[in-house]
Amino acid sequence: MRVAKTSCRKAEVSATLRFSGGLHIISGRVVIEAELDTESAATRLRHAIHDLYGHSSELIVVQAGGLRKSSRFVVRVVREGESLARQTGLLDARGRPVRGLAPEVVSAGVQEAEAVWRGAFLAHGSLTEPGRSMSLEVTSPGPEAALALVGAARRLGVAAKSREVRGIDRVVIRDGDSIARMLERIGAPETLKVWEERRERREVRGTANRLANFDDANLRRSARAAVAAGARVQRAFEILGDELPDHLRQAGELRLAHKQASLEELGRLADPPLSKDAVAGRIRRLLSTADKRALELGIPDTEAGLPADLLDL
Repeated sequence: MRVAKTSCRKAEVSATLRFSGGLHIISGRVVIEAELDTESAATRLRHAIHDLYGHSSELIVVQAGGLRKSSRFVVRVVREGESLARQTGLLDARGRPVRGLAPEVVSAGVQEAEAVWRGAFLAHGSLTEPGRSMSLEVTSPGPEAALALVGAARRLGVAAKSREVRGIDRVVIRDGDSIARMLERIGAPETLKVWEERRERREVRGTANRLANFDDANLRRSARAAVAAGARVQRAFEILGDELPDHLRQAGELRLAHKQASLEELGRLADPPLSKDAVAGRIRRLLSTADKRALELGIPDTEAGLPADLLDL
């Protein structure tokens, strides 16, 4: 992203140097070293240092190896390190290290807040895959810098939290919409596009899984209900014997002959065909008639032989 406003470029450089561990004292001299993940971020920082402050820098490539899975790129300013440190707010007027961000950066406007987050993210940011544990995270050099970054996010209308994990301060954004908003504000449209596409695919996949589980649960429940109804119908036939109207007997026989079928399917198998509600009504009357007769005779009703897990169906 190209930035034209000078104050925004300065805010970005200040944040990049602060969050990349840019200030070192070597043999009594102030040296600026910013370690970055990508060559493009390192090149962007070098150009900004030269354009804004007139200082030259060198680029050192630290090759991958050992615990390092990828190469790192170090921007180093030696000759004018102290001057650059004062200009970017890493040192105060008395030459003391600033633990957070420079006051003029902290109190600046919304565009500068965007630049601060852009610089911090380029320096030490990470973005995880969309999902339950998704996050946009920036590792901070200390609690003061972390709080300053949280304040900058607040000016952008984004909720960020500062937390310490195993002695390391981090600033984290977890809400999906807030992550998308921050990526848009710091000028990362391509990253936002890819992340949103993955987020959408994951949400669609999650919805499909939930619907499949819901349908599967409904099918299992319907099957268990049909088994329970079949068992009760069988008991109703035993209780009523010949004392049973033909239309109720037909509905009961359909239930016994097709124990896994739905009420709608039973209706289509009837002769003549019946509606789902008609079949349900006839089976319900068959069972209630049998239960009433069982009560009169003092014998077990249609629920007597049902397992406990089927009684509530």
